[in-house]
Amino acid sequence: MAVVTSAAIQALLNNFKALYLRGLQKSGDWPKVATEIKSSGSGNIYSWLGAFPMLKKWTGDRVIENMKNSDYTLKNDSYEATVGVKRADIEDDNLGIYGPMFEQMGESANEHIDINVFKALLDGFTALCYDGKPFFAKDHPLYPKEDGTGSATTFSNIVNDTVTTKPAWFLLDTRKVIKPIIYQNRQDARLQSVTNPSNDTVFMKDEYLYGVDARRAFGYSFPQLAVGCRDTLNAANFNAAFALLEGMKLDGNRPMNTRGSILVVPTSLRSAAEEILEKQNLTGGESNINYRRVELLVTPFAEAVTAEEDLDPEEDLEADGGTE
Repeated sequence: MAVVTSAAIQALLNNFKALYLRGLQKSGDWPKVATEIKSSGSGNIYSWLGAFPMLKKWTGDRVIENMKNSDYTLKNDSYEATVGVKRADIEDDNLGIYGPMFEQMGESANEHIDINVFKALLDGFTALCYDGKPFFAKDHPLYPKEDGTGSATTFSNIVNDTVTTKPAWFLLDTRKVIKPIIYQNRQDARLQSVTNPSNDTVFMKDEYLYGVDARRAFGYSFPQLAVGCRDTLNAANFNAAFALLEGMKLDGNRPMNTRGSILVVPTSLRSAAEEILEKQNLTGGESNINYRRVELLVTPFAEAVTAEEDLDPEEDLEADGGTE
């Protein structure tokens, strides 16, 4: 039986951290659709989501525009996951069973971002963005002046908004500096430990604690960068989404220069998406104008959760043995 010394505990922690970091390095799909924005407090206010004026010919003094400000705020939430390692397992040198768990914990810490980024897309039909409307809505306000004044008209970023019962899919423009989804990072996921023998838990339960914690938030940037649809994914609806995205404008009736660059679908729509984007020729032999027109991203995290499966995100991650 091994003697559990302070040096042995430190070596164990170093080993667990190495495994955790290895799992943390496994990349997800979220960077394809979300922009990471650092946070240094309890939350961020995205006042810059008001449009910036276009350059104009400079004659005389500068013309100062009073830009509208957004009060759109994302508050950071705290997440954690903790496991206990029995001291007896250390004494018996039975640590091989924990190695995969710590690597999985690192992988799950990164996967948690994927889960919430794509959940934000799914929730976008009801969750509000900076203009006070759901991110996917048929009545986003559009103002005739660049400063957000005047009698507003509306624009839509939904295809066939009357259909709401089929799996959702999303056409996004992710070519710009800011992507449709915001991943706000206050604190990277970190591994911490409680191994002091005088700690109550260590003393009473004879186990060491290892936990991961992070502070994060998820939200939306410009609705003009995304089109959502809960109707059938077919060529006609895809083309309608592509045309809708190409026609997006900013306040002041300025073209936003958007176009579809990535199609996000749940796994249940993989075949329908491949039918549109991966076939070079159609059934009749004619060329497919949509062949590889945009990137295809298939992810299980874009699959709507049924009522029976609608777990709290923390419970869901705990069930998987991952971090929140």
